[in-house]
Amino acid sequence: MKISALKHHLNSVTGLNFKLPDGTSIPAHFHLTEIGLITKHFVDCGVSIHLEKWASLQIWVANDTDHRLQPEKFLKIIDNSEKIIGAQDLEVEVEYQSDTIGRYGLEFDGVNFMLTAKQTACLAMEKCGIPQEKPKVLMSELSNTNQSCCTPGGGCC
Repeated sequence: MKISALKHHLNSVTGLNFKLPDGTSIPAHFHLTEIGLITKHFVDCGVSIHLEKWASLQIWVANDTDHRLQPEKFLKIIDNSEKIIGAQDLEVEVEYQSDTIGRYGLEFDGVNFMLTAKQTACLAMEKCGIPQEKPKVLMSELSNTNQSCCTPGGGCC
């Protein structure tokens, strides 16, 4: 989700509900502790240079269980972050503490903000010699979609 979409969704909700990929809700008394501009300038294993930028939201839960961040306040924090992010409509990533700091994508299901799992991948598979995955096909699907040529009068024998 991009910053513009996040702001749009924040304008349409009356409360903030965040859920982890396993469906567990982040406690409603969470804090938005920071919004940052993250720049990653790197070289991949195929020696290609990349430059990526995204907005990072850090969500933290303390023991002040009466705390409730409202959508309007969340929007004000985003507006204040424009001092460093500028007008860039960047992709949003959420940092949330579990066993370690987890990094998640963000989606909206109409009611809840859903933290989505992120995956690593090789960016230069062809240079690393990683074979392309062959599509997995069930044998039962093959027999349903293809007529066997070995039927009486089929001409295969």
